[in-house]
Amino acid sequence: MRAVFSGLLAGLIFGAGLALSGMIDPARVLGFLDIAGHWDPRLAFVLAGAVIVSFGGVRLARRRAAPLLAAQFQWPDAAARIDRRLLAGAALFGLGWGIAGFCPGPAIAAAGQGIGGAILFTLAMLVGMALYQRFES
Repeated sequence: MRAVFSGLLAGLIFGAGLALSGMIDPARVLGFLDIAGHWDPRLAFVLAGAVIVSFGGVRLARRRAAPLLAAQFQWPDAAARIDRRLLAGAALFGLGWGIAGFCPGPAIAAAGQGIGGAILFTLAMLVGMALYQRFES
């Protein structure tokens, strides 16, 4: 139960950070992607802040023998390959982000605030996830 509560708390903090930084507004994201027009650099600062915080968090975590709410850490495998499926998924993710201005985290945060486009995006994302589960297994 502690793991579920901590996950919920982390998600709420993440969503609040996205809302506070304005990253739930697809116009800001699309402004960042519009390098030939009126480029908006704010997303770059949000990303840089996330990298700095993550870098420190990973360095602290690597000093621990085990995580607080699990038996062991689940670090990425050094043998992970960049294959066709990974590249296709990344391209699809990027296309969706560029077209809609949403990626999963900001879309869920915006849907939680009742923003119509985000609700539609989140529902479509959930349908896509369900279809993947059904046909992949």
